[in-house]
Amino acid sequence: MRCSRERLLVLVVLGLWATCSRVAEGGTKLPLNGLVLHYYSKNTQCTEAETLITRAVRKAWQKDPSIAPALLRLLYSDCFTRGCDASILLDGKGSEKEAPQNAGLRGFDVIDAIKHELESKCPGVVSCADILHLATRDAVALAGGWKYPVFTGRRDGNESDAKTVDLPPPSISWDAALSYFESRGLDVLDLGTLLGAHTMGVTHCRYVHDRIYNFNDTGLPDDLMDCRFARQLAKTCPYRYAPDQPDPTVFLNPHSGGNFTFESSYYSRVLDNQAVLGIDQQFVTSKDGVRIASEFASDFHDFSRYFALAISRMGSIGVLTGSQGEIRRRCRFTNAHYPKSK
Repeated sequence: MRCSRERLLVLVVLGLWATCSRVAEGGTKLPLNGLVLHYYSKNTQCTEAETLITRAVRKAWQKDPSIAPALLRLLYSDCFTRGCDASILLDGKGSEKEAPQNAGLRGFDVIDAIKHELESKCPGVVSCADILHLATRDAVALAGGWKYPVFTGRRDGNESDAKTVDLPPPSISWDAALSYFESRGLDVLDLGTLLGAHTMGVTHCRYVHDRIYNFNDTGLPDDLMDCRFARQLAKTCPYRYAPDQPDPTVFLNPHSGGNFTFESSYYSRVLDNQAVLGIDQQFVTSKDGVRIASEFASDFHDFSRYFALAISRMGSIGVLTGSQGEIRRRCRFTNAHYPKSK
């Protein structure tokens, strides 16, 4: 039964557009770029790798459910820079994790713990890049999403440079965001679907301050933002606060809030002009955006299925396979810079 269900899930991901109503043009192909399903159980002696990762993520999620949005952000930050090569995990002066756009990234400790256990059982086999993808999938499933198939066989990159990080700001326009996604081989449906990751998690007030108080130097709130919601945000994000006061945080989706659940209410809030980030509210400025948000707001199952396809398409960006890259012994260091024990 389990095998039959898994085959069905794979078929749904690979043939989604044949079985679901089309909500926007695009996203019709899943480029695997050398990745396969169940790479470790089929091609290595580390046959229980995915089971071990699932168990470790469940343990971490039970302690802190916010690990789900943390891992999603970590995965996005990795794939959209050099490709999905785990370069975001590397330590070092001037590495990607030190870029301003990556401030506040979390989840490194969870990946480290998983890697440590895998290395103790089957050293030099499971890449950090695949661990990040599989762990994110499991965290999304625990948060209420679909446990989608993850194609594996990635290898780890050897470089990480903060100067290469060009992640867009949260105030980017819809058209600019689409151009950015298209530069990575993705499209409008991928954009609208992956933004749905903002259904859980938090952001700092500095990223929404202008939307509340001085949008585009008008001295007024963003006219796309519901006035009542602007007043609600202002209670958490005051116009001024003491210099020594930490920058407050707000939930990206107040509906899911501290539950950190994966749900489609994010899209309902977008349509009600109650999005937190500027890019999220930009949905309503595009016909495709409105169509995507309307479909997903009304059908969580469609959102879950399309999310599975979109995150799989993202997961194929710039992957290293075969003899490319390496399998790191520790995710924070390339093998050439592996710290020698004293």
